[in-house]
Amino acid sequence: MNVFRFIQQYIKHPRFVGAMIPSSKELAKQMVAPICFEEATCIIEYGPGTGVFTEEIIMNKHPETILLVIEVNESFYRILKDKYKHMDKVYIVHGSAEDVAHIKEQYAISKVDYIVSGLPFTSLPLMISRNILKQTNKILTEEGKFITFQYSKVKQNFFRTFFGNIQIKKVYWNVPPAYVFTCSF
Repeated sequence: MNVFRFIQQYIKHPRFVGAMIPSSKELAKQMVAPICFEEATCIIEYGPGTGVFTEEIIMNKHPETILLVIEVNESFYRILKDKYKHMDKVYIVHGSAEDVAHIKEQYAISKVDYIVSGLPFTSLPLMISRNILKQTNKILTEEGKFITFQYSKVKQNFFRTFFGNIQIKKVYWNVPPAYVFTCSF
């Protein structure tokens, strides 16, 4: 997807797209760095947008690892669905991360090791953010990790209400620079 179409989606849905341009390759690498690909049985991605993180996950995941991608924006969903339709164990779903527990059941996924999120929690309504993180806690294994990025640390205390351990890394090679939050129980 070109940058123009990404900007177009941001203008139409700024609260849910969250950025005017796609994330950098460096941010994508930092987002997947906490994942132990050798042991992961299932990775879920929220809000992939154009699929920068999706591509990085696919390049590193084992063939038997399930990747479940949930995108609410119909335009982004169609692009991702078309791009990955022939890949085994990669499922692209048009829906909300609020429904992740139900979607997980639909795909008969028993264990979720990692959740990678591109969702703009700072601009999402608080109730939606709470619902998403409640569902995340419900489906993530005890040893699992929730990895997200934000452009500020504004939501750090909010994340702490759901996760006892949070590691933060700043990624300067992104426009704008971003913070990667690796959250666990």
